[in-house]
Amino acid sequence: MRNFQRVCVYCGSHDGDLAAYREGAEQLGKVLADRRIELVYGGGNIGLMGRIADAVIAGGGRVTGVIPRDLQERELAHAGATRLIVVESMHERKARMADAADAFIAMPGGIGTLEELFETFTWLQLGFHDKPLGLLNVAGFYDDLLRFLDQLVDRGFLRPPHRAMLAVDTDPGRLLETLATFESPRLGRWWPKPIATDPR
Repeated sequence: MRNFQRVCVYCGSHDGDLAAYREGAEQLGKVLADRRIELVYGGGNIGLMGRIADAVIAGGGRVTGVIPRDLQERELAHAGATRLIVVESMHERKARMADAADAFIAMPGGIGTLEELFETFTWLQLGFHDKPLGLLNVAGFYDDLLRFLDQLVDRGFLRPPHRAMLAVDTDPGRLLETLATFESPRLGRWWPKPIATDPR
């Protein structure tokens, strides 16, 4: 059983078109605060990013934001963060967030959220880290993506044990509990041995 001190959350800088997305961010923030788990996130004060940070702060929790300088200068940084780390690039931002966190959760978001999710997933598959990764699938937001991941398995591009590394739930408390039990599979090699070709 893992004991989390900090969880990195990837989520949108917009609210999206459903109230459920906003409510999901606020609910996850409340759960993190209640469990005394520090939020690590992209440092913004807008969209779902701002809402989850606000919820953690309202619950008496700690928030670490990591934001590139050019975004800070556009007044997008969250003034209420416990700690705000200003970096020079998006690459440094992601690295600092990953280093600081004990686990990762992706919520609804756009291209940036998907990029962060899949980079973290790739690093986990390759064994560059062994920190658990989960999707908070609010209002079925990730249903189509999950079906696509299953298609990758069916087509031979993703091994079932690696597909199973990504935890999924609709409830933030349950998702955190699942992540706490995560054990990285010991597969030896991340990809199966090549199939021998017919010498004829």
